[in-house]
Amino acid sequence: QVQLVESGGGLVQAGGSLSVSCEASGRTFSSYAMGWFRQAPGKEREFVAAITWGGGITNYADSVKGRFTISRDNAKRMVYLQMHSLKPEDTAVYYCAADRRAFRLVIAIVEYEYEYWGQGTQVTVSS
Repeated sequence: QVQLVESGGGLVQAGGSLSVSCEASGRTFSSYAMGWFRQAPGKEREFVAAITWGGGITNYADSVKGRFTISRDNAKRMVYLQMHSLKPEDTAVYYCAADRRAFRLVIAIVEYEYEYWGQGTQVTVSS
């Protein structure tokens, strides 16, 4: 079993920056890719960013590319999402997710490839 706990959400003005974090426990963290997804009110949950188990490869949704950065610290069992130049349309609940397959070579961007999910943290960007 894996537990994921997000933190760091909040309220920020458009153009500002915010970071969210996710702490993992329960299995070998460094063997699995990690992802961030988000769900805005009235919309389906969507992929935001992901990082391979070793941290060497990342992937981003087009909507956040160049503004968001995903990183991980395997020693601390943490994954981070740094968000810059935030827009009102970035407002959503942000979820941390853990890949269901160890040592995946290609980053998964669909929900069903992620087995464990955090409870989510709210990010609100005001205009």
